[in-house]
Amino acid sequence: MKFISTRGDAKAVAISSALQNGLAEDGGLYVPESFPLFDWQALDSAMSYPDFATKLLTPFFNGDALENQLSTICHESFNFPLPLVNIDQKTSVLELFHGMTLSFKDFGARFLANALSHIKTDKKFTIMVATSGDTGSAVAAAFYQKKNINVMVLFPKGKISMRQQKQITCWQDNVCAVEVNGTFDDCQALVKGAFADNWWQNNTYLNTSNSINIGRLLPQTTYYAYIAWQYFLKHGKKANFIVPSGNIGNVCACFWAKKMGLPIGDIVIAQNENNVIGQFLAHKILPNKASIETLANAMDVGKPSNFERLYALFPDFDVFAHEVKAFKASDSDIKKMIAEVKNEHNMLICPHTATAFFARESLTEDTHYIVVATAHPAKFEEVIEPITQEKIKVPEHLNKLLEKKQQSVGVSANLNALTEQYQAYFGVYSSSS
Repeated sequence: MKFISTRGDAKAVAISSALQNGLAEDGGLYVPESFPLFDWQALDSAMSYPDFATKLLTPFFNGDALENQLSTICHESFNFPLPLVNIDQKTSVLELFHGMTLSFKDFGARFLANALSHIKTDKKFTIMVATSGDTGSAVAAAFYQKKNINVMVLFPKGKISMRQQKQITCWQDNVCAVEVNGTFDDCQALVKGAFADNWWQNNTYLNTSNSINIGRLLPQTTYYAYIAWQYFLKHGKKANFIVPSGNIGNVCACFWAKKMGLPIGDIVIAQNENNVIGQFLAHKILPNKASIETLANAMDVGKPSNFERLYALFPDFDVFAHEVKAFKASDSDIKKMIAEVKNEHNMLICPHTATAFFARESLTEDTHYIVVATAHPAKFEEVIEPITQEKIKVPEHLNKLLEKKQQSVGVSANLNALTEQYQAYFGVYSSSS
């Protein structure tokens, strides 16, 4: 299996190279040159999730140096629960927040960290990631103390929740938390700038662990595929998903699972006020604007990187518009859904999951939908507790992270400033630009 660029001007590479490179040479994102059809009907219904994930991903690793390590990587990465909770006849909730940092990002971040740790290199990897909230903590936790890997997590100053920030800044050692005076889009621009800069190319194997990297997206296909398979075994029907999405990676993974032949029906994108997909569907052009701050802050993305991957699945706009549904939830809608879900189902949900519940309420038909819950509500107590008037119980492993010493460095939205901080933190000064 080879991987090609969404922009078509880079050479095809094997999965190990795609994982190491992050971005393709032409600035595009790696996608499989084809999607293998997965024979889910031939599987033992008792197969575990890690074993299922290994089987699903095997075609992408065939012939690669990591092929023999894939089972180990899946078992090391997917070692926490994946519950599907039924709340009424028309709605279930897929809880993706039972990993180390209580968000769906744990699946992909842990997989990528474990995969890269099996790759031998002549100089250190640097994982540089921009985060609008949950990605950063998942990446920091996944890569903490991984040998031969330096980590820089860039987050926008004052624009993520305090608990999110504490989860990013509590690691130290090989993890440098960087507070950027700007927006998420500024953080993402710094990452892209580093990839184009000679100093970074000369001194380290620069990589990214947000959903730009295919090593984050491929493992995310596994939970959609596994749940769709289990749902079909139980109900004899395709699963329909509603996915909160900002940078479009999580929902793109769902479309990829569908492309592989899994029994998936409708895929609905839930967005906040940034509403990039909704505006594209309305005007046939991506908006060129800065991100808008909302209560669902991890989805505050004005220029979603993974749009290229999503659009590449369809031959033209008309097919895209026919297959892709999107709903926009305002901050007032988010507050309303948090209150309603608590009152009607005695369930606490995070602001991002609330956008999916808003989309579910907007879909009035009797079709059953699986709402994707992307983060634990305890990470957003500042938003939720004033609405529900209820103190959220903090899971024990989150408490342990919150109690650790916090440390970060501050930079302006300037690549030279970022480079200087990297040099100071990791002691890397060699090779001129």
